[in-house]
Amino acid sequence: MKGQLILCALMLSLPAYAQLPPQADTLFRYERAAPLDIKDSIIDSNSTLVVHDISYASPRGGRVTAYLVVPATRGRFPAILFGHWGLGNRTEFLPEAKLYAGSGCVSLIIDYPWVRPAPWRVNQGRGMDEPEKDLSVFVQAVVDLRRGLDLLDARPDVDPNKIAYVGHSYGAQWGAILSAIEKRLKAFVLMAGVPSDSAIFVESDDPTYVSWRASVPKEALAHYLGVTSAVAAIRYVPYATPTPLFFQFARLERAFGVAAMERYFAAASEPKSVMWYDTGHELNDIKALLDRAAWLQKQIGFSPIPIFESRTR
Repeated sequence: MKGQLILCALMLSLPAYAQLPPQADTLFRYERAAPLDIKDSIIDSNSTLVVHDISYASPRGGRVTAYLVVPATRGRFPAILFGHWGLGNRTEFLPEAKLYAGSGCVSLIIDYPWVRPAPWRVNQGRGMDEPEKDLSVFVQAVVDLRRGLDLLDARPDVDPNKIAYVGHSYGAQWGAILSAIEKRLKAFVLMAGVPSDSAIFVESDDPTYVSWRASVPKEALAHYLGVTSAVAAIRYVPYATPTPLFFQFARLERAFGVAAMERYFAAASEPKSVMWYDTGHELNDIKALLDRAAWLQKQIGFSPIPIFESRTR
């Protein structure tokens, strides 16, 4: 009973997710006219695609490391901006980007600030003690993705009316924010996303989080969640309309439950769709990749992927 009261108190201490955070207009603001200062080297190429190892200037300081994957042929192509999961880096989506390049689609995959090489790395805070530092680095990740969109938008081989976003875990959280504030993106795939930190830190029944929660002062946890709720995904997805959202959820998530995912999907604006997979947070079911590729193909219009075509006949 005491535990339930503590849970309720923590949930009530958080701001309601009724409207877009009032600071959203300023939180993710940057100077769009500033030079990108792109540094570029080719690291792989064949008759189908070219992989560029690039970096560009971050509006929040330092440089953003990224892979740019383009078709080897000339043309004006759809494009995808990718956001990797929190424990990964830009390599997560590189194989997928190569598949899309072969079907006439440009891809940009950035590194988040905390996985970039020195001297551009910006670490997250330590535990619950530095929520403002975490918020700052999270905001930088979103701003750097917006800057990546500027990069794609400016390329002569990209059709600016056919740019989509794909994000996994943290990448899905940043995608939720972008869906509300960045209308240049025409479609969003949100993979294994969590509605808010409280779905893990407060609601999770995983033994690791239960034990951790017991060791954290309740006031510190409530303060941390209050600060970082400014980037909670569930606050932004109600404002994606008219941009379509495609949610991909894992039934076997360890850190947060189906109820949280259903709450997240219910909060999202239309048009939206969802698919569920019998896998964990990694979402490493081949069907998830097939479904994602098919949905993106319909939304932004690249050619069918030959390897997928042969396996679905």
